[in-house]
Amino acid sequence: MTENLAIDVHGMTKHFGSLTAVNHVNLQVRTGEICGFLGPNGSGKTTFIRMLCGLLRADAGSGACLGHDVITESEAIKRQVGYMTQRFSFYEDLSIAENLDFVARMYSLKDRRNAVRESLERLGLAERRDQLAGELSGGWKQRLALAACMIHQPKLLLLDEPTAGVDPKARREFWEEIHELAGQGLTFLIATHYMDEAERCHRLAFISGGNLLTHGTVAEVIDQAHLTTWAVNGPDLLKLAGQIREHPGVGQAVAFGNTLHVSGDEVTALEQAIAPFRTEQYEWRRIDSGLEDVFIQMMKKSKKGDSS
Repeated sequence: MTENLAIDVHGMTKHFGSLTAVNHVNLQVRTGEICGFLGPNGSGKTTFIRMLCGLLRADAGSGACLGHDVITESEAIKRQVGYMTQRFSFYEDLSIAENLDFVARMYSLKDRRNAVRESLERLGLAERRDQLAGELSGGWKQRLALAACMIHQPKLLLLDEPTAGVDPKARREFWEEIHELAGQGLTFLIATHYMDEAERCHRLAFISGGNLLTHGTVAEVIDQAHLTTWAVNGPDLLKLAGQIREHPGVGQAVAFGNTLHVSGDEVTALEQAIAPFRTEQYEWRRIDSGLEDVFIQMMKKSKKGDSS
């Protein structure tokens, strides 16, 4: 494994009966990098994450995670990885401190009391240490979960939709904490559905139907899509969207507030499609495609590929 790669895997594959949940995925994540892992529900994100941290054994593939073989050294990987699941999975009738102490016992930490104290202080939980986990808001539950998956001082954090159901303020504070930890050398692979969160990542990987469709920085992912987007303002945009979607060359027509975004990956075909609608009642202007435009387009193309 290249020295500065925390994750360097190739051909990772997992089958569940006739279903291929993850299909020959290659992924590289540098040490200290925040990699956003995007994809629709059922795309294979959680399965891939569980293979990385040793909870599931890959049916095929090779490579390393934190310098350990992903197939034969899963136990060594588990000791250096923190995994934050989609759902809050702690005992609601125990306090924050008691939950952290339980996790410390699971990792057989020698100085549990000190590990719990440091974990409470690191994430601002010390003043709430005796509060029952079941009484916490979504944001504080998130902090507890992050504290728990870091208590054994891992080198890599695998976070599976960690901000689902969390208010915007708590989400922002969470991401500020993530960037601070990454600056200290911790590596992150974070599954998310939120485009604003994706834009906070150093690099992105998009998976759909078990296949990795693209990987790179935000700018690289947008450039690789070769997507052209027009913004339209005017009356009855819902009706316009319905009409324009029927034309060849239009990949999507999606409302963004009081504006309609019309996109396609063939410039000439798109311009021919929108030409009949470029009347005085509508204002058309070409804009840079955004990350959300790109991912909607990739999801549409992926679904067409699945059905063919």
